[in-house]
Amino acid sequence: MLDRFGRRTGLAAAGAVLTAVLAAVAPAAAAASPSAAATPAVSPAAIGGAQLSGRGVIVNYPSTGSVPRLPDVKASAFVIADAGTGQVLAARDPHGWYRPASTLKVLTAISLIPVLNPDATVVATKQAVAVTPNVVGLLPGHAYKISDLFTALLTISANDAAVALVQAAGSFGQGMAVINAEARHLQADDTVAVQPNGLDAPGQHTSAYDLALIARQALRMPAFLKYDQAITAKFPVSVKKSVTLYNQNALLTSYPGAVGGKIGWTSAAGATYVGMARRNGVTLIVTLLHCPALTEIGVGKSLLNWGFAVDGKVRGVGTLVSARQPAARAPARSSAADARAAARQAAARPHAAVSGPSVLTTAGFSGAALLAAGLGFAYSRRQRPPRHRD
Repeated sequence: MLDRFGRRTGLAAAGAVLTAVLAAVAPAAAAASPSAAATPAVSPAAIGGAQLSGRGVIVNYPSTGSVPRLPDVKASAFVIADAGTGQVLAARDPHGWYRPASTLKVLTAISLIPVLNPDATVVATKQAVAVTPNVVGLLPGHAYKISDLFTALLTISANDAAVALVQAAGSFGQGMAVINAEARHLQADDTVAVQPNGLDAPGQHTSAYDLALIARQALRMPAFLKYDQAITAKFPVSVKKSVTLYNQNALLTSYPGAVGGKIGWTSAAGATYVGMARRNGVTLIVTLLHCPALTEIGVGKSLLNWGFAVDGKVRGVGTLVSARQPAARAPARSSAADARAAARQAAARPHAAVSGPSVLTTAGFSGAALLAAGLGFAYSRRQRPPRHRD
């Protein structure tokens, strides 16, 4: 089903390691943190700049002149950034770890669009159709076009389509290896994906900063924007039945200059959001985590309005970093043994507290990423001091 391989030719091995690691991670993480999927954490040397290691609101107002004050928004974490310059205009707890909910589907899409043939089909499995809520209503044994699945993924947030797409990469484990490898490639090192649809899972987390990196990459992909900007679309569930998809991102129809985004929500994650808009040649990205339900669009609009008003008038608090480049002649190595050793070590400490990346999560996912197609990415996840969500 893969359209082209390139740097992903080793994903079969990576998927096997990833699956084994996740099986070991989930019980331990669930026991250690039954209600919080991820404890927010920060790095003393934060990616994107020293100011981004802050946990509160971060903004640099000019010493002279006046600019609008940042809106007081009810979100545990946010980033507002200029996609063109990479300048982060303001943030709150940008590297804190939170549940992504369906904003993770943006990472799933940008990871799989380059490797799946949009005109090919994949047969829906029992695993795909059993997802709750499944949303689009795939039927087991029916073949679905890849491009239709991407449209369903990004318009109505189809959880079943997400599973079908990762399985189209060869297997669930291989597809998840592609997704986590792409996060490492983008330097989105706060992000670990366990479910491609963002449904809550032990050990799964992201940050507002990482979502901005992911959104910036999405803006560079015409295919992503085509799927993401569809206001309505027909989805053939079977030969005799089609459903109409309606885009859930109300920004597209209610905010001048909106170019895309993705909403998310679970009871544990709260509302999450990625929004993108363009005015007068400036493209801004807003990302939100852990908001009150049904407020994400309004909060996103207020931060975008502020960003367009102050862009070029405030000094940035950091930058969106560029993707890692594949290393030339990276030394051949296998991290499978390291991942197994870490799994054994973690299993011996089933009640260890989870605060920041555990040894198992770090070793397992870095192993999967390094195995994936011999990427050669110089992955070195930073250990972060523990802290608790407000």
